[in-house]
Amino acid sequence: MWRGSRPEQEFGNQFAVRSPYGGPGARASEAMRRGAVSMGWLEALVLGIVQGLTEFLPISSSAHQAIVGQFFGGEDPGSAFTAITQLGTESAVIIFFRKDIWLIIKSWALSLTGKIPRNDPEARLGWLVIIGSIPIVVLGLIFQDAIDHGLRNLWTTAAMLAGFGIIIGVIDQLAANSRPMESMTWRHGLFLGLVQSLALIPGVSRSGATITGGLALGYQRVAAAKFSFLLAIPAVVGSGLFKLADISSDPVPPAWGPIALATVISFVIGYAVIAWLLRYVSTHTFLPFVIYRIALAAVVAVLLITGVLTPLPPTSAG
Repeated sequence: MWRGSRPEQEFGNQFAVRSPYGGPGARASEAMRRGAVSMGWLEALVLGIVQGLTEFLPISSSAHQAIVGQFFGGEDPGSAFTAITQLGTESAVIIFFRKDIWLIIKSWALSLTGKIPRNDPEARLGWLVIIGSIPIVVLGLIFQDAIDHGLRNLWTTAAMLAGFGIIIGVIDQLAANSRPMESMTWRHGLFLGLVQSLALIPGVSRSGATITGGLALGYQRVAAAKFSFLLAIPAVVGSGLFKLADISSDPVPPAWGPIALATVISFVIGYAVIAWLLRYVSTHTFLPFVIYRIALAAVVAVLLITGVLTPLPPTSAG
């Protein structure tokens, strides 16, 4: 939340040019996006809890960050804050699956030197994560401006919450739920990487997209969920570090204390959510999450119509 003058007042009318995404011109939107991470402790506490609770559930953490953030001064905390706090939840993934990750990395490295076959299940899984990470990296760089601004329109978020929620529900009911993760093919790995890219749109959900993609291919719920967590590591860590370096040059110093608080909280809660979700999906369907997504979309639509929420708050719309 901005303290004192707003960025357009501080930097002058040179930022009044509108962008094709409905937000301000490039330099203006950059200043406002960065300034959005200058927030208070209470806001950071709440958003850290929200990030930890929603990152791994198929309900979209970025959607919840954007919605809840508007109740703190009417501003979207921004894609930079979301990406940085995801370092907390992704750290939870790395620690939770540390033995699996070490085995994958070790097997992958040994396969490069020929000490183990390249079709070794763990080595192949390492390659699948690498190949599956390429689409979201490429598309994230190409559509960076749209991701930071235009796609954060809450009407788009509401539509994705409801629309993709229905897709999750239908595929979950029809899925064979039979393939183990060890049987994953190169084609399936690339397909899941492309599906993960849908999460660049707030409201889709990274875990929801990749788990649903895995179910559509016939994989078991636990296998799809586990691969979803592993596949997210390179993209999320890379995005978080990129945004972290980006805001370090902010002319308005970011609130590092609150950002760190939100990141730590998201790590602790995220770790617990991972353990719970893996147990849950082994015996349950995703129907409760589908109902929640549709209900949340309806609530957001009503709040937008009544003016309680704005489609593009100051951080995005200027």
